[in-house]
Order: sequence, then C-alpha cells, then structure tokens
Amino acid sequence: MEVSFWKSRRVFVTGHTGFKGSWLSLWLVSLGAEVCGYALKPETDPNLFTVLGLDGQMQSTIGDVRDLASLELAMKSFHPEVVIHMAAQPLVRLSYERPLETYAINVMGTAHVLDAVRRTPSVRAVVSVTSDKCYENRERPEPYREDESMGGHDPYSSSKGCAELVTAAYRRSFFHGPAPRANVASARAGNVIGGGDWASDRLVPDIIRAFTRGESVGVRNPQAVRPWQHVLEPLSGYLTLAERLYREDAKYEGGWNFGPTEADAQPVLHLVDEMARLWGNGARWQDQSEANSPHEAHLLRLDSGKARAQLGWRPRWRLDDALARTTEWYRQYYQGAPSADAMREFTLGQIAAYQSAAPLEI
Repeated sequence: MEVSFWKSRRVFVTGHTGFKGSWLSLWLVSLGAEVCGYALKPETDPNLFTVLGLDGQMQSTIGDVRDLASLELAMKSFHPEVVIHMAAQPLVRLSYERPLETYAINVMGTAHVLDAVRRTPSVRAVVSVTSDKCYENRERPEPYREDESMGGHDPYSSSKGCAELVTAAYRRSFFHGPAPRANVASARAGNVIGGGDWASDRLVPDIIRAFTRGESVGVRNPQAVRPWQHVLEPLSGYLTLAERLYREDAKYEGGWNFGPTEADAQPVLHLVDEMARLWGNGARWQDQSEANSPHEAHLLRLDSGKARAQLGWRPRWRLDDALARTTEWYRQYYQGAPSADAMREFTLGQIAAYQSAAPLEI
C-alpha cells in the first residue's frame, strides 16, 4: 500500500458506521483522504463510530443502501474517485430470523451501489466487500481459492455468494466499455476481530460483555475452525487493491481473498482460551453447544496466495498478536470513560503499529 496515494483522494465508504467501516474510515482520514460515508445509524451503544468521534472527522450521510435514489444522490454529490462498499447485514444467525432483509441489504444493496457507480463518472475504482462465507462450503480442510463456486447453506452466506455474482455481472455488463470507466473488484476476508466491536451474537463482543460483568461466557461451537484475523489485515488488502484498480486499469479486477496464515485458522476454543488468559481476573467460559441450533459452518479456510503473488499483500500480525491488541483496546476503553480524542489516538497508535510491523513470512 502506497500511503501517499491516499492524500486528498476522495473516497466513498458504505457501512462507515459499522465496526469495519469505522476502522477503515479512521485509517483513511489519517492518511489524508477526503472521506464520505453512507450508512444507517450505528446499531449498538456503545459503538466504534461514536467512541472515535468520527462524525467530526469526515462527511457522514445517514442512509440505506436499499434506497437507490438517496444513495445515488449522496454519491454523485461527493464526486468520489474510489468506492469501498461495506454496508451489509453481517450476521449468520440473524439471517435465519430475517432472510428477506438479509437478501435486500446484501444483494440488492450491492446492486444499488454498483448502479449508482455507473452513473457517477468520477469513480475510477470500486472494491465490493463480501465474505469468506460466499464460497460453497464443503467442510474440507483445504482452503478456498477465488475461482471456486459461490454458494452458502444459510441466507447470509448465500446472500454473499449472490453479491459476488451481482458484482461480476455489473463489471462485465457496464464497466468494460471505453474510458472513462471504473475498475471493479470484490474482496473476501476471514473472521475479523479488533477493538470496538459491540455487535450482538458475535464471539469477541460476547466474550468482552461477559468478562466485563465477571460472568462466564457461553460458547456455542468451541471446535469450529475459522480464519481469524485482526480487522486491519483485510482493510490493508482493500486499500492496496483499490489503489491498484485506480492505477492499472482492469488488471486487478475480479475476486480476491485476504485471509490469515494457515496456522491462524484456529478453533473457537483457542481464541476464547487466549482472551480469558489475557483478560485475567478469573475470566472463564463454558461450552453451550446447542443440539438444535441453526446450521453454521464448522470448517472454513481461505487461500490468499493470489493476493500475495499479485498484490504483494501479506498479513502482519499473528492471531495471538491480534488477540493481544484486541484485548488491549477493550481494556483501554473500560478503564474509565476515556474521551473520543483519547480513544482515537489510541486506535491510531494501533494502526501505526500495524503499518510498521514486518509482513509475515509465509
């Protein structure tokens, strides 16, 4: 990632009030980019967007990606050069409760963003973020590559596979004409962790909520293996990919995986054991496996060889480093109502530490 590329670059981010979107927006602002976010209001209290005071650091539009007219107006008014689409319904179990809402946001929301892009001539590069769960998961030990089939057992995973198909169709149908044109790629990440996530029904927020109350955290699937990574890992991949799309025409279009090393695809119990050790104070967990719970993938890994070979992208933090940084962030927050300025500076310190870390040897 070339830091100077982002100076004064106009970047439109959907989902900027979410966990990943807030980290990305702060990083972009720190690089000197002009950022406009488009998203619903933060869903939790507390939430990272408010904790970091981002409303005063960037242009923020509260809107719904299901509302094409509002989305298109916000995008055209800003004249972005880069669009990073992250707005989503991100939870597997919620997708069982609200399948139509999940498809409306994740599939039609993606179509709306791309349709707005094709009517906004200033856009040169688009990164549409989906998920590692977009693949047809056969519960195999081998990691999934970008050219494998889309699929999904549950509505969430299926919706992300659909979003990939929508992105590919729009790219072929509307963005392969004569210049000027936007170059479009999709990005698939693993299970991200980091400070500032308070979403319901997600492992790290559930752990932190229990630990701060001195309670034992219940874990549904302790043996399930996931590609865990700190949130900064895929975000660095998205930024690198967006830069290449902007600079080098269609060479970097298509799908891209940004996952951890194979060694960091670990079972849930490893993550919760390590966070309990780091938190201390008698932190503990218990197995609450549910015999009749909705289906969730047991084994999932990503092959990021394409990103390493063609983008020069590699992870910088091992899983245990990511867990230490995550626990450190929450400790800082819960040590007595720090100001937005203080939490923003602390979070920027973690970004700086990540940027200065050496890429891992793989």
